[in-house]
Amino acid sequence: MLNSFKPTWMVNSIYQISPEALKNEKIKAVLTDLDNTLIAWNNPEATEETIEWIELMKENDIKVIILSNNTRKRVGKVASILDLEFIPNALKPFQRGFNKALSDYNLSKDEVLMVGDQVITDIKGANHAGIKSVLVQPILDSDAWNTRFNRFVELKIMTYLLRKNPDLKWRGNLHDRKIQQ
Repeated sequence: MLNSFKPTWMVNSIYQISPEALKNEKIKAVLTDLDNTLIAWNNPEATEETIEWIELMKENDIKVIILSNNTRKRVGKVASILDLEFIPNALKPFQRGFNKALSDYNLSKDEVLMVGDQVITDIKGANHAGIKSVLVQPILDSDAWNTRFNRFVELKIMTYLLRKNPDLKWRGNLHDRKIQQ
């Protein structure tokens, strides 16, 4: 049952996901969570590193789409700054947002990768939708009030998954054999 929370990969940050690795997996689009994955949850500004990563994806014809449970106002503001498409109010872990992304952008499940910092919403939702996933560490150690309970539950889930799946380790990139500490 808890395997529905198991990510395909675990890397420290979204910036460690390279266009080469995505192309190797035949990925044409990255669905990314917004808060604590792409930007800090408490700041609408993107870092230079975020902007460079998005530009690198665009240069390599890999579409980046924000898939967030947050409001249209919050997500739209950031998406417009970053010049990205977005799907707000995605209701992750339910399939609504994932299905909308596949339909709106004419993508197949095999061409999409979900990147997020929460196993309860991002990873479970991607697994339920049949999409590969990457769990990243949150940008900040702090969270919005509505995420704190999820983090407590996630700690229990991840402890179980890491114990049952010795190959599930933090890595430097999607295909890195070396384990990151």
